[in-house]
Amino acid sequence: MDIGLGGATGFISRATQRYPQLAICEGAMRAALAAFQRAWDADGRLLVCGNGGSAADADHVVGELLKGFLLPRPLPAGDARRLSAGGIADGPVLAATLQRGLPALALTTHAAFLTAWGNDVDNDLVFAQQVYVQGRPRDCLLAISTSGNSRNVVLAAETARALGMGVVGLTGSGGGHLATYCDVCVQAPAEATSDVQELHLVIYHALCAEAEAHYFGQPDRDGSR
Repeated sequence: MDIGLGGATGFISRATQRYPQLAICEGAMRAALAAFQRAWDADGRLLVCGNGGSAADADHVVGELLKGFLLPRPLPAGDARRLSAGGIADGPVLAATLQRGLPALALTTHAAFLTAWGNDVDNDLVFAQQVYVQGRPRDCLLAISTSGNSRNVVLAAETARALGMGVVGLTGSGGGHLATYCDVCVQAPAEATSDVQELHLVIYHALCAEAEAHYFGQPDRDGSR
């Protein structure tokens, strides 16, 4: 989706202008972005989970954060020098090609764990187990469920809250049970799964673009994370 670059900020506003039905979500989107930034500013990570199409969205979110999305993300000069002068044969290539990113982890991609846990233990706890092992109080969980009632996503949110993590939900209208355990719940104003997922794409693209502009769009930031 082309959300346009235009300026260093304003992606959330642009999204609500292009999709007026999302105006009701603007405040929650900004609060979600703030929750992500609190985690990154504390050297934490964004953990993301969801089922089916929402699992694909979890992967998509992480993909936009780990590499350049709309802006170039060259390495800080110090890192580039260390790679180039570190006696590594491919140091210059690494220095010229690697990019800065924002730490993020999709809990949907570990096939061996997912299948073993679902078969041997309880699929309802497949994300909660990962949150318990991987999560730290400085991290934030982005829990995606179009209905807000996916039990394994809700249990992940409960676990994250118990660990002191930030919890952001991305749901459809009403928020479902998930909203109870979220610090912020962005509720796309739709009910049909496909309609909710279309709006989720717009929402998380705007959030990723805003985060990128904040961390990598200002020349005075060293980008050392």
